[in-house]
Amino acid sequence: MEKGTLANTFVEEISAIPGGEGIRLCIQCGTCTASCPNADRMEHTPSQLIAMARAGMRGEVLSSNAMWFCLSCYLCTVRCPRGIKQTDLMHALECLAVREGLIHEKTLTPAMYRSFNHFACILGNLPEFGFMTWFYLLTNPLRALRMIPVALNLFKRGRLSIRARRLTPEGANQLRAILDKAESLGGVT
Repeated sequence: MEKGTLANTFVEEISAIPGGEGIRLCIQCGTCTASCPNADRMEHTPSQLIAMARAGMRGEVLSSNAMWFCLSCYLCTVRCPRGIKQTDLMHALECLAVREGLIHEKTLTPAMYRSFNHFACILGNLPEFGFMTWFYLLTNPLRALRMIPVALNLFKRGRLSIRARRLTPEGANQLRAILDKAESLGGVT
C-alpha cells in the first residue's frame, strides 16, 4: 500500500469514531496547542498529532502519550477557529489506542475508565470515595496515601461524599445502554 493510501485509511478510521471527524477540518493553525495547559508534557502537541495522523503515522500516534494527557478542559475546543472538538478527537485516539493495545505505559486513564464502569454498572452507584480508593489500590496504593490530604480537604468542603449515591433503575439502564453502545462502536468497557 502506498503511504498516501495508508494516511487516508488512518484518517478514515479516526473519522469513523464519534469525535474523530474533526481531523479533516484542521488547518494546522496551532491554536489547540497554544491553548493546551498540558502541551508541554505531551510527546507530540495536539496539532502535531493531527499532522502525524494525516501523514499515516499510525503507530507513532497511537503509542504517544499526548491523548492520555488531555485534561478535557475544552480550551482547545472553544478557541479553535474551525470548531474542531479536539478533546473529542483525543478521546477517539484513546479508543483506537486501547483497541490496538497501544496504551502508553505511564497512563492510568484506562484503569480509571474500567473502575468507573465497574462501580456504576455492577454496583449501581458511584461512591466517590470508594471509587477513588479502588482506583488507587489498583494502580498505585502508595499514591492513595499521598492523596489523603486532598480527600480530607474535599470532604471538609462538602465536595467528597463517603455515602454512595445510588442510581435509579432507569438511570442504571440508561448508563448500561450508553456503555453498550460505546462498546459496539469499538470502545472497551
